[in-house]
Amino acid sequence: EHSWYQGSEKPQIWKDGGIPQWGNGTLFIGEDGMLLADYGKYQLLPEGREYKLPKPWIEPSPGQQAEWIRACKGDKREPLCKFSYSGPLTEANHLGNVAYRAGKKLEWDAKNIKIPNAPDAEKFLGRKYREGWSLG
Repeated sequence: EHSWYQGSEKPQIWKDGGIPQWGNGTLFIGEDGMLLADYGKYQLLPEGREYKLPKPWIEPSPGQQAEWIRACKGDKREPLCKFSYSGPLTEANHLGNVAYRAGKKLEWDAKNIKIPNAPDAEKFLGRKYREGWSLG
């Protein structure tokens, strides 16, 4: 399940659970604890508990922009910022915005790019591009 909160909205656990009140971030809730993260830092919760961190297993990335430029120049290496992972992750996050704008919980049909329980929300899935700016 993926829940989206925007602006000053926060889930009740964020308000009552002793979680640091960062300006923004992502809260992953697991069976053994929680991970609060943003683009620059992370914190394991609850604080004071000992956590065994895994050994790093992904080599440092040069950054998604650098990998994109390398690919544009013909570099055939698979990027560390994998599209097979980042595509569905980005889709899920965009759906959070769509659900927020639609004001309701959505049932997503990824295969057909449809929202069966809220077809009216599909207008938020994309936009009509100006002449000369489309890929089709």
